[in-house]
Parts: sequence; structure tokens; C-alpha cells
Amino acid sequence: MKIVFMGTPDFAVASLNALKNAGFDIVGVVTAADKPAGRGQKLNESAVKKYAVENGLKVLQPLKLKDPEFISELKLLNADLQVVVAFRMLPEIVWNMPAKGTINLHGSLLPQYRGAAPINHAIINGEKESGVTTFFLKQEIDTGDVILSASTPITEDDTAGTLHDKLMNIGAELIVKTVKSIEEGNYKEVPQPMDTELKAAPKIFKNFCEINWKQDNQTVYNHIRGLSPYPTAFTFLNEKTLKVFKVEKENVVPTIEAGNFETDGKTFLKFATNNGYIKLLEIQLEGKKRMQVDEFLRGVRLG
Repeated sequence: MKIVFMGTPDFAVASLNALKNAGFDIVGVVTAADKPAGRGQKLNESAVKKYAVENGLKVLQPLKLKDPEFISELKLLNADLQVVVAFRMLPEIVWNMPAKGTINLHGSLLPQYRGAAPINHAIINGEKESGVTTFFLKQEIDTGDVILSASTPITEDDTAGTLHDKLMNIGAELIVKTVKSIEEGNYKEVPQPMDTELKAAPKIFKNFCEINWKQDNQTVYNHIRGLSPYPTAFTFLNEKTLKVFKVEKENVVPTIEAGNFETDGKTFLKFATNNGYIKLLEIQLEGKKRMQVDEFLRGVRLG
């Protein structure tokens, strides 16, 4: 069975590597075009491209997925199945091309958390469980019939980063299992239930990342860890943006107004919420590097 793999970030590399190690015939890899990055605007290759090149796999990097030249190149690969992990929305001419269809790995237990940021939103909403789902692509985003799923607990200390890594590895195993079942013709397609209240996972924009200290302790705690390490929750300190990566909760009645902070100037810095404190542990002030809070306090005077 010939496979074309489509993906861009590290999350997708684990699945591509698992398919290659399982012995599948990967006839092509489609990934994002190189982008200029950093001060020198040096072209930056996607994690998937780097892996594909290192392993001698054919790479396609279309700027537009409806480009006739790309479509004809894709047809020439004559894939039986396309596997999509953390890529762009595909036009029908692309996802409908292979005889066995196109499958996608999504970082949630569908139908919950359809959208661009399922890992972040699951933690922000205080979920106790997450997972990955494989499904066949259809017209509407993340709505196709489910093939397989696998779940994992979300701990109180998990961040978007730690959950990302858990789901990346579970997802790689599930992709191999799914592709094997399709190759053997031994699988069932289960329609996603439509009679349940759905929680969405839309793309996250900067204004959503600002911390609202007037909320309760647990909500603020979930918001911060759900955005860590990226795109990162932030607040303001001395009129500068302060990114917040790691925190602890203090569930004690605050003696100051929500949004104000307390510090001894040496070891701790904590902000009041409406029913407790959030103690900052790892932060980054605008124009500075990321650091532990005690190191930060040694170099700044807080009024």
C-alpha cells in the first residue's frame, strides 16, 4: 500500500517515523513551504521536511494546495492512502484522490474539541481526560467517521506542552494501528455522535492569552497551563508584558484586590485572584530571557 504523508510540526514527525519504522511504503511527504525566520530571515524548514530529507523521502512543498502542478505531481505518486497529521485544511480534489481515502489524526476525543487548538482548550477547560482520534476526511472540518481512538488522563500538573508530547506518542501508535487495519480491510467507521453538547477548539489569538485575575483560582491556573509553553499566557508588570509559563496555586483567601501582587522582592511573586493566589514560578518579562522567579526578582525592583 502506497502512502502519502502530510504534516508540518514535531507532532507529525512522530507519526511519520512510526509509519516508516512499521515498514509502510511512503511514496511522498507533503509539508509547508520553507519560511524566513529570525533576524537574518534565514529560510526555516519544517520539522517534517527535515525528517523526510534525512530519511530520503520525496518532499512536496506547495504554496497552494489547488495548484495544478502540485495536483499532477500528487497524482503521479499514485498513493492508495493519504495520512494527515497537523497540516492544513485540504481541498476535496486532494483528500478525495486516493482509492482508500485520506485519514487524519486529531488531538482530541472527537467529536469534542474540533478545531485548531484541541490540546490547549482541553486543559483550559479543566478536562480530566484527552486523547487522539483517527478518522476519514470529509467536507466539514473534523467531522468524518471515526476509525480508532485512544485516551490518556490529564493530570493537575499537565501543561499544553506535556499533553502535546503524550498525545504525539499515543497518536503515532494509533496511526500505525489505523493504517494496518485499513490495509487489511479490518476496520469499522463509526459516525461521530451529534446528540451531545460540543466543546470547540478554535485558533487562539493574542487577546485570549491575557490573564483575567478576577476569575477564580482554578480557572486562572488552567488558563495559564493550557497556554504553556505556547502561545503563552501573559499579564502586565510595570507596564511591560510578562509571559507566565509555570505557576502554583495558593488556595487561601487573598488580602489584596484581584490583579494586585505580593512579593518579598527575593523569593516569591504572587498575584491575587478572586479567591486565592497564583504564585509565579517561571516567567519572561518583555525584552528579557525566560527565567525562574527568584532570578527575575534579583534584577528588578517592584513597587
